[in-house]
Amino acid sequence: MRATAQWLHKMAADSEPESEVFEITDFTTASEWERFISKVEEVLNDWKLIGVSSGKPLEKGVYTTGIWEEKSDEISFADFRFSITHHYLVQEASYKDGKEELVEDALPLSMQDLLCMDNDFPPRAHCLVRWYGLREFVVIAPAANNDAVLSESKCNLLLSSVSIALGNTGCQVPLFVQIHHKWRRMYVGECQGHGVRTDFEMVHLRKVPNQYTHLSGLLDIFKSKIGCPLTPLPPVSIAIRLTYVLQDWQQYFWPQQPPDIDALIGGEVGGLEFGKLPFGACEDPISELHLAATWPHLTEGIIVDNDVYSDLDPIQAPQWSVRIRKADNPQCLLGDFLTEFFKLCRRKESTDEILGRSTFEEDGKEVADITHALSKLTEPAPVPIHKLSVTNMVHSAKKKIRKHRGVDDSPLNIEVLNTIMLFLFPDAADKLTNGSEARPSTSRNNPPPESEEYNLYSQFKSAPSDSLTYKLALCLCMINFYHGGVKGVAHLWQEFVVEMRRRWEKNYLIPGLANGSPDLRCCLLHQKLQMLNCCIERKQARDEGKKTYTSDRSPSGSSCDTGKAVVRSGGDYQKETEKERGEVGKSWESWSDSEEEFFECLSDTEELKGNGQENGKKGTKEGSKESANLKPEGRLHPHGKLTLLHPGEPLYIPVTQEPAPMTEDLLEEQSEVLAKLGTSAEGAHLRARMQSACLLSDMESFKAANPGCCLEDFVRWYSPRDYIEEEVVDEEGNRVLKGELSARMKIPSNMWVEAWETAKPVPARRQRRLFDDTREAEKVLHYLAVQKPADLARHLLPCVIHAAVLKVKEEETLEDIASVKKIIKQIISHSSKVLRFPNPEDKKLEEIIAQIMSAEAIIARARSLKAKFGIEKCDQEEEKEDLERFVNCLLEQPEVSVIGAGRGPAGSIIHKLFVNAQRVATMTSLDEELKRSGSSDERRLNLGAVADFPPPAGRELILRITVPRPAPYSKPLPQRMYSVITKEDFRLAGAFSADTTFF
Repeated sequence: MRATAQWLHKMAADSEPESEVFEITDFTTASEWERFISKVEEVLNDWKLIGVSSGKPLEKGVYTTGIWEEKSDEISFADFRFSITHHYLVQEASYKDGKEELVEDALPLSMQDLLCMDNDFPPRAHCLVRWYGLREFVVIAPAANNDAVLSESKCNLLLSSVSIALGNTGCQVPLFVQIHHKWRRMYVGECQGHGVRTDFEMVHLRKVPNQYTHLSGLLDIFKSKIGCPLTPLPPVSIAIRLTYVLQDWQQYFWPQQPPDIDALIGGEVGGLEFGKLPFGACEDPISELHLAATWPHLTEGIIVDNDVYSDLDPIQAPQWSVRIRKADNPQCLLGDFLTEFFKLCRRKESTDEILGRSTFEEDGKEVADITHALSKLTEPAPVPIHKLSVTNMVHSAKKKIRKHRGVDDSPLNIEVLNTIMLFLFPDAADKLTNGSEARPSTSRNNPPPESEEYNLYSQFKSAPSDSLTYKLALCLCMINFYHGGVKGVAHLWQEFVVEMRRRWEKNYLIPGLANGSPDLRCCLLHQKLQMLNCCIERKQARDEGKKTYTSDRSPSGSSCDTGKAVVRSGGDYQKETEKERGEVGKSWESWSDSEEEFFECLSDTEELKGNGQENGKKGTKEGSKESANLKPEGRLHPHGKLTLLHPGEPLYIPVTQEPAPMTEDLLEEQSEVLAKLGTSAEGAHLRARMQSACLLSDMESFKAANPGCCLEDFVRWYSPRDYIEEEVVDEEGNRVLKGELSARMKIPSNMWVEAWETAKPVPARRQRRLFDDTREAEKVLHYLAVQKPADLARHLLPCVIHAAVLKVKEEETLEDIASVKKIIKQIISHSSKVLRFPNPEDKKLEEIIAQIMSAEAIIARARSLKAKFGIEKCDQEEEKEDLERFVNCLLEQPEVSVIGAGRGPAGSIIHKLFVNAQRVATMTSLDEELKRSGSSDERRLNLGAVADFPPPAGRELILRITVPRPAPYSKPLPQRMYSVITKEDFRLAGAFSADTTFF
């Protein structure tokens, strides 16, 4: 063992010298700096930016109207990450004919762009485009927002990296490096061509040196920086832009009138005011107007601009351009209404919690017991109702409201409440005025029912704009904003529910609801109100006795029997058209018996049990005879030519019950129950039985109207396609018609056969009701009573959005703004997708509201500008059209040229605006100086000192020259310097070119 250990030790010792041989350092390995340069070159190669760049001459204004694109990548220097981005103007491919001859002498495109004067001061572009006039460039910047290249050594290292990369690749696109903090927008860069190089340098100061606030000082800097040995220097080309800011627009230029809240609270305004949404901005949506006076082509020596005197008078400037600064999130009335109403959706409190102590709690146990008993009598299938019974709630509602809450303590002013209730229920005005003419129930601004605007409700799943639900949504929206917020909403809803109960108990139809079954295209709340109206109609039909159903009814209500689609769920059969016609306007004389109120009581039919009415498919002879002896009941009118097959008597169309109207939640509930029955034979059979309740009712009515009939008779009337007739030759050789049931009617255990066998001859008036209006009405009233304000807001939000879209469309038609038309289409498309489904996401609803607010703000800006430019006061039609076009351009474009500069129609108006603002601004100081100054001459001097324009808020200058650098015999190259001077900012951006061959 010891020998082995020694051998291993010796082997290890021998291996040591050999291992040192493989630790030789390779000094040819690339450094981090070289790797960084290599990555920059690789990116430039990938983007195909190497070699000579080519392009056609730039058109005027292309930097603003053209398309700018960019592509980015990420590179790193050691562990410091940079983003490298290529910005370029998209241009059509230029012709490359003769390119080979031009390669040697042609300057890089960027150097040519330095001298181009057609695209100075672009209103919307990257800052480097504005400063240097470049169409294409690459920027290397720290990838993270909080990173910055601050030290001088790092800046120089990056610049040398850029220079080497450009030299190695032959890239002629300028390459910039962002240094210092990002907010300073400091860039240094370089561009290389064949024997030429341009250095891009920058100076950024917080305080403006006094000697450089004017043209003469900046010319001194420019010339000293060029250091051209030529004497004299060729004249410098100059472009100057002075920007003047108009902030004091003066209030009389803003046309928006705030709503008269006092009048609304006092109830002085008519009820129709509650059907209108407010519109417009409460403050001026345009905060500033920026006027840029430009001298695009000046030559050194033509004008004087120094610290003593300046020739730069904005009125004399050859070019004027204007831009507007929009107010940040201006307060707009419609947007505020929508936002505040949407906030209701997030409230958690119930109506009772909001209004304090429960308004509808029981007075004592006796009342509760009586209520419970009444509920049991009127509700065969008990509805789960909260311990605060709906019935009890309504019987003592008014008394308790006054008891628990004094009139003065009510969230809603009593006059406002009465005004709203009369607006919602205009038929009540008849009763109040004892027969005088009622108010119109529709708002003046409602679109006609055939129009696209009216039919928006089916896309938004809201409600028609002339309906009660729609008007209720608008009233709640206004109450929420002006009259007590959520408490006012809870109070109005409480009164609304009480009114619904009163109408049910008094048999008053609810106005503002379409006839017939609930419209499933509308919101659920609207369907519930329609269902309640159907219940009231059915109840009226029973209570009116021998009167026809169509007499003495409310102008806005109508029978839900008329005009309804007959839908049967027992199979794909159809009723013959005569039956459908018979249902319309049928007489209810046979329903007038006093005991017929209790449809569930089946005692009338029990006496028929022993009479053998359970006929088979054709019935036995004895059965037929006994059936024929029964007295026919519930006949509507004879069918026409059809006769019963066996007795041969005329076939009578019976009076039948209408199918029960259903809301979407009931349909969904029913479909869930049917789905739970499964796919087994037993489940399918039970499902068919449940769906055939209406079929069974019609069979019983048919048997009562046609004693002695058989299933074939019923099928011939009810579903003629299931009775097949064909001509056959009988024994005597005569052609006769022979009929038989269709194949599906002959299937064993057929549902129709089973239903026919179980059906008894019972007229519709004695049958159990298919639609129990009492129970359904109680369910609807309970549903309404338990709605929280948040639930209510969710139900009615589609109506409010619908109303807001109609309001925006109405206002837009007055202004005719293309961008608003586009936004409206987007809102309708977006809303149609979002509101179609129950419980849409809050974020999507907020997006819709934001779009509506955006459209409102644009319209408000248009009106503000039209008022400021006095378009309505303009007498000349041509001038008016020009001003309208100018205002529309201001809304759509970042900057608009003023035709005729200061002497054109728009220019003269802008000049007046500035003059008025200057007078207002200097009024205070003038008053003070007038008090001090004694003589009238001094006063006159002070009054005349008021300038038409304030001092410029910004001064921009571009200086250009083509001179040889650095030696007199060098190639003449473009030199450019851009300067911008504001109150707290001074920037110089220079591009200085030099000849690298002859220096």
